[in-house]
Amino acid sequence: MSVTSIVLVHAHALFREGLRHHLNAESDFRITGEASNGQQAIQLVDYTDPDLVLMEVDLPGINGLEVSRAIKRTHPHVGIVLFSADMDGDHVVKAIRAGVAAYLPRNIGWEALHEVLTEVRRGGYPINDLVLSLPDVASQVIEAFRLMVVDEDTQSIYSPLSPRELEVLELVAAGRTNKEIAFQLDISNQTVKNHVSSILRKLAVNDRTQAVVYAMRRGWIKVVLPGE
Repeated sequence: MSVTSIVLVHAHALFREGLRHHLNAESDFRITGEASNGQQAIQLVDYTDPDLVLMEVDLPGINGLEVSRAIKRTHPHVGIVLFSADMDGDHVVKAIRAGVAAYLPRNIGWEALHEVLTEVRRGGYPINDLVLSLPDVASQVIEAFRLMVVDEDTQSIYSPLSPRELEVLELVAAGRTNKEIAFQLDISNQTVKNHVSSILRKLAVNDRTQAVVYAMRRGWIKVVLPGE
């Protein structure tokens, strides 16, 4: 993989300096610009067209979520990584809608951040792993998408998924692991993996959470949260 170009966006120069120090020490990353507010960030991305944007949510003026939406409209290929002190499910929902690839706590360690940046550069969306790994966040995110009005232009009675694949996807949406799905449906763990792979291929999505959101917005599956 070629060198990854990065734009840093944070109101505090000291925070940017810390990131710059670590990124400059890595041969696979190159900082192409820095901004201290949202408007500067949008202009800088237009000018430099980076691979990644590392940005704080709480920016003066235009916040990081609004900046993310603006960037993804004109530069859909840019991977956006947001830092936030608030890992609330509502914020994660907004980040997903804005096209953010990763949503991270401010106190994340450098090694973990390096892994996230590498994954995002490869086209991954670690934000979806966050949804599935934190039960409280997962329930908020799933509930928010479940209550969303289905878009008229995307609503379709037809689903390319088989009844069994839809059954598996509903269990994925409910937070079940492959092992739990296999037990509930009385099938092997490998069969579950095969179904999940088929679902991702048919829907042309990268991971399980994207598949769940895709199917929920089209009314193909319904999710019953624990305790309901």
